[in-house]
Amino acid sequence: MNIEFLKPRLTGARFDDGAIPLEFLKDLAVLQEMIMEVAKAEFLKEHPNRKRSPRGFWEGMELRLSAIESGSAIPVILLYILDPSNALFPSNNQACLERARDNVINAIGAAENNRPIHEYLPEKSLGYFDRIGRSLRDGEAIEFTTPVRNFPARLTKETRRTLVLASSKVTEFTEETTIHGTVPEADQDLMKFEILLCDGRKITAPLTAQHSDDILKAFNGYKAGIHVLIQGIGRFDRSSRLLSLDSIEHITILDPLDVPARLDEFRLLKDGWLDGEGTAPSLSGLDWLSQTFERNYPDDLPLPYVYPTIEGGVQAEWSLGRIEITLVFDLETHTGQWHELDTDNDTEDSRSLDLNRAQGWQWLVNRIRPIAGDAQ
Repeated sequence: MNIEFLKPRLTGARFDDGAIPLEFLKDLAVLQEMIMEVAKAEFLKEHPNRKRSPRGFWEGMELRLSAIESGSAIPVILLYILDPSNALFPSNNQACLERARDNVINAIGAAENNRPIHEYLPEKSLGYFDRIGRSLRDGEAIEFTTPVRNFPARLTKETRRTLVLASSKVTEFTEETTIHGTVPEADQDLMKFEILLCDGRKITAPLTAQHSDDILKAFNGYKAGIHVLIQGIGRFDRSSRLLSLDSIEHITILDPLDVPARLDEFRLLKDGWLDGEGTAPSLSGLDWLSQTFERNYPDDLPLPYVYPTIEGGVQAEWSLGRIEITLVFDLETHTGQWHELDTDNDTEDSRSLDLNRAQGWQWLVNRIRPIAGDAQ
């Protein structure tokens, strides 16, 4: 026998085609673990004379992923009653599981709407949210409903953090993160290494076998300025300050001219950074430029040198044979002022590019590609 138990809906660009990234299956497994523990607490509420839940509480019942429905991505999770005759208190346990599910979902809704969370879940249960929704990105959510709930409770990066930190026992939380930095130290005996961030802070990370070649290459190239891009699980304090990396998923040796890495260094600039003059570039503007450059500039084209401008913008420079190119990015208007000089005959070309539109980036790419080919 089986009954429909849960149908969370995943929203966001990654789920628009109805597919679910494999990493989200871990979240569903932890969700089952959490619901089971909350259900045991519900059982003890009904049986105050018992000191602990029975060993066979979960026996005879399973949660299974049976299908993925369309309409974004909707995993259908069924509760299977494998053999009601052998299960211990089967109908009672099922009711406890259903109340536990509802309590978890109601707690998510409370976090979303700034209402008391502890009405639904005890503090010790909130720690499970440190492993549920950890891979959610900006603009993504897991929407939960119950048979009596007409509107969804949305688990996002923000509500997940609220749920974890609602426990006074939690001093740190984990989250997926991506960082740039250099590797000044590596200890192969202790199997850990240090990453020097652009703000001067050092954090530690595990030196895992599958990533050791790249880590040691970055360590040996530290004095040469080799940077790495690391994606992994970061550990943060309650003020969202990165403390360390618990694990590493991907590591990439960056090109010395890597634009997003260079832009990260500009985040440290303050007004007056150039002998008392110079406007610091806006952080939101640097976010925009880093993301749009990485999304629109092909890997096979030569990278420019980038510099901050005194007006608070960013200037990119290409030197391609006889052609000198500058492109000044306005971080507020998201436009670029292009200037091209042929040093052989002093001919010039200048124009303004709308870099919020794909056409602006396409023109840039189509112009640089033949020039770079001729310069080889």
